[in-house]
Amino acid sequence: MEFDDHYRQAQRATYDCLLFDLDDTLYPLSSGIATECRKNIGDYMHEKLGIEESKISELCDVLYKNYGTTMAGLRAVGYDFDYDDYHSFVHGRLPYNKLKPDPVLRQLLLSLPMRKVVFTNGDEVHAAEVLKRLGLEDCFEGVICFETLNPPSSSCGTQTPSEIFDIVDHFSKPDTSGIELPKTPVLCKPSVEAMEHALRLANIDPQRSVFFDDSARNIRSGKRIGLQTVLVGTSHRVKGADHALESIHNIREALPELWEKAEKSGSIRHSGKVAMETSVTA
Repeated sequence: MEFDDHYRQAQRATYDCLLFDLDDTLYPLSSGIATECRKNIGDYMHEKLGIEESKISELCDVLYKNYGTTMAGLRAVGYDFDYDDYHSFVHGRLPYNKLKPDPVLRQLLLSLPMRKVVFTNGDEVHAAEVLKRLGLEDCFEGVICFETLNPPSSSCGTQTPSEIFDIVDHFSKPDTSGIELPKTPVLCKPSVEAMEHALRLANIDPQRSVFFDDSARNIRSGKRIGLQTVLVGTSHRVKGADHALESIHNIREALPELWEKAEKSGSIRHSGKVAMETSVTA
């Protein structure tokens, strides 16, 4: 079976697109941005939606586990709020100054002639700010973000508690297998539907594309729709991941054939060798 997998990969058509997650993929988890983001989400839930502070941590965990993002989960269980207001609160307060230009990653990206696209659950303003801080804003053909997959929100405020589905209580009961969870109106990873829709919008062929993400769930969904997958942030390869990298800087270790293709075609613009040597010591 292992031989067959390697053989199929060797026979795979040349990759023509690299699809990158944004947060904790193009920059490391150690930046602390994710921790600050979660804090801001909790503050929004308390200040804007009136959720008791003591319930927020468990509720976040349950919503994230079942809906992909806390926002998608909040909308599913009945909270009604303006998407732009949510993103402005959650991302607008982030300490973006913790993100610094990454010339190593920039050189790696620019050394490859194929399409490069960012695919994030975050909003457009957040994605633009992160790429600017990293010095990567001109390294990608485009960005698939929250607004790409979701129409503008015209709703504001919150619904009354009687209209809210108590999902924490739902899972505290001994047998809930026969009860279907409410659906979310938000399209986002790791939903296969959302990912397939994103690829259609961007005219990306999953069979000719490589997907980089720090989330094992997103990676599994990517594999289900035919993408070659690279889990970023760990060297432990989980189910659904074709490769696993401690850092995005080590991209050449996972897919050296990308550089081989560029070098053979004479289209490489920067020295991939120099970039990798630098990344090893970074």
